[in-house]
Amino acid sequence: MEHPILFISLILEKLGAPVPHGLVGDGWAEKLSSPHMTYTWLVMLLLILLPKLTLRHIELIPGKAQNFWETLIGGLESFMAENMGEEGARMMFPMLATFALYILVANMIGLLPGCMSPTSNLNITLGCTLVVFVTTHILGLRFHGVAYIKHFLGPIPWLMPLMFPIELISHLARILSLSIRLFGNIMAKETLLGILFMLAGAYFAPLPILCLGVFVSIVQALVFLLLSILYFSGAMEHAH
Repeated sequence: MEHPILFISLILEKLGAPVPHGLVGDGWAEKLSSPHMTYTWLVMLLLILLPKLTLRHIELIPGKAQNFWETLIGGLESFMAENMGEEGARMMFPMLATFALYILVANMIGLLPGCMSPTSNLNITLGCTLVVFVTTHILGLRFHGVAYIKHFLGPIPWLMPLMFPIELISHLARILSLSIRLFGNIMAKETLLGILFMLAGAYFAPLPILCLGVFVSIVQALVFLLLSILYFSGAMEHAH
């Protein structure tokens, strides 16, 4: 749900760019300028510019900004190594760290008045989920080749006809669970904040929900990261 005034829409209007009145406009230009897309570009721009501006000079004795990034990146790397092993963490770190930081910032930006979380749109969360889903099976084929089919057949040969459709459905259900979980939680946060700002924004009523929104934003980014790690590690390990 968008806030009543979106800063990006005001900027686009001043630049003479198309500003759609809904989530999706009529033409390709309107679709690229829709709120969930423009805030996606904004989050991507922030993730590119902030490290550039704060890490211009890497020092032997780090300052506050360098300490922050070293702690964040080191923590993510250790978290991945604990859950998928050193080899898998080194290989998948660029993708998973990018997802974690993007989703975290995208969730949090909607807490600012005049902004919205791009992850409150199902198209964004579904796109992230499809990348994770396809990568999972690419890893399975890379590590096991044709033998990757064993992951879908179960541990007992005579149960194979039953286990194969069950495993197939469970893998396809990951697309729904991973995308809708993130979308639903962030959409609920956006909707509740929008209602409270309109009804009692002048009386600090939204403050408790803003605090809860910070917690939800962090938790949902961690859940997406953890489930992605589990899917990747499951595809890379041998079938039992």
